[in-house]
Amino acid sequence: MRISASFTVSDIARFKERLLLWAQQFEEIVWLDSNEHHGKYSSFDALLAVDALTTIKTDSDEAFKKLKEFQGQAKDYIFGYLSYDLKNDVERLSSKNDDGLGFAELFFFQPKKIIKITGNTVLFEYLLMVDDEVQSDFELISKGLRVEEPTVITENIRIKLRIFKDEYFRQVRKMLNHIHRGDIYEANFCQEFYAEDTQISPFKTYQKLNKISEAPFASFLRVYDNFLLSASPERYLRKEGEKIISQPIKGTAKRASEVEEDKRLITALKGDPKERAENIMIVDLVRNDLSKSALKGSVEVEELCEVYTFEQVHQMISTVVANVAENVNPVDIIKQTFPMGSMTGAPKVSAMKIIEELEAFKRGLYSGAVGYFTPRGDFDFNVVIRSILYNATKKYVSYSVGGAITAKAIPEKEYEECLLKAKAMREVLEG
Repeated sequence: MRISASFTVSDIARFKERLLLWAQQFEEIVWLDSNEHHGKYSSFDALLAVDALTTIKTDSDEAFKKLKEFQGQAKDYIFGYLSYDLKNDVERLSSKNDDGLGFAELFFFQPKKIIKITGNTVLFEYLLMVDDEVQSDFELISKGLRVEEPTVITENIRIKLRIFKDEYFRQVRKMLNHIHRGDIYEANFCQEFYAEDTQISPFKTYQKLNKISEAPFASFLRVYDNFLLSASPERYLRKEGEKIISQPIKGTAKRASEVEEDKRLITALKGDPKERAENIMIVDLVRNDLSKSALKGSVEVEELCEVYTFEQVHQMISTVVANVAENVNPVDIIKQTFPMGSMTGAPKVSAMKIIEELEAFKRGLYSGAVGYFTPRGDFDFNVVIRSILYNATKKYVSYSVGGAITAKAIPEKEYEECLLKAKAMREVLEG
């Protein structure tokens, strides 16, 4: 059981900053921020969960079965993440590439404290065992706290490449050979940038990243000494009653400082045959994934190849929806669609095999998902892209980027798109 209490706040931007600052005292944190992007399927402006009562942490072996049991036993909100490598639980696949981060492949927790912001209203939902702390927590957050920085912060961070440009070109050409041979139609090829023996302030780094990106599915996640600082623009999957919604992104264009040039770039992206082909292929894949759980004939494309503008880039987004039976288990819906099509390719299993063969790192939480389940079995998860990952114990910092490779892909242009997507993370880390 949870107790609810609401408060009205006049300066919500300052309160949000102080709220996340207050949360740093806990070892389990999930912070989700829409950055005032109010879409058709938005349900809050920001959401915080902290202080675990119960947890589940596991590798990919029977991970979805274990999550299903945990979600059923909790009968409450649970927050956490799904790593890309849970693909090995869904299909007969493996992950053997280098893993510098060492995150668990799945982690969820049942929070004692949930704080939800909608407009100027702040709703506290606390378990009864901590219900007497609501008022004092609100007062502490409102006053603001100081967070102790790590004793040493690395200056002049040196970013390394997991593969260099020439190797990137060779691997993309190998992927193109698979496409021309008919093994796959499209695959998402990614590369890692990383720094070793490096210490950062996760809170301050996230604040900087979020300020320059202001993404609709931003998130800050802490699991003990592991951190995710995400400026994701993409929703993976949402369940709202009997409706499920997926909003894959495929198609990227840079921003311009001049208004007319920015408009020209939007128009060019809308009409780009390669970018549209990328998006439509993934829409077909998502339709197929959703149909595994959906009621017959209920899968629809609400929005096809619409261009949305963000602080750093323009993105082409489609919205695919479906209806599910009332008794379908929410974890089963996720398992039947995971990993998301926008980060794999088509056909999905063949694409994932080729990705594992050609990429030089284990994706882990990158291109996985962060989000939550409600007591009613609804859920909402983002796609972990445009993100910095940090293992504080190993002093290892990582960010990865990728792009869809299709028959018309030009390796040099794909590399340029990767650098465009990496720009915000690199700027934040290098100062």
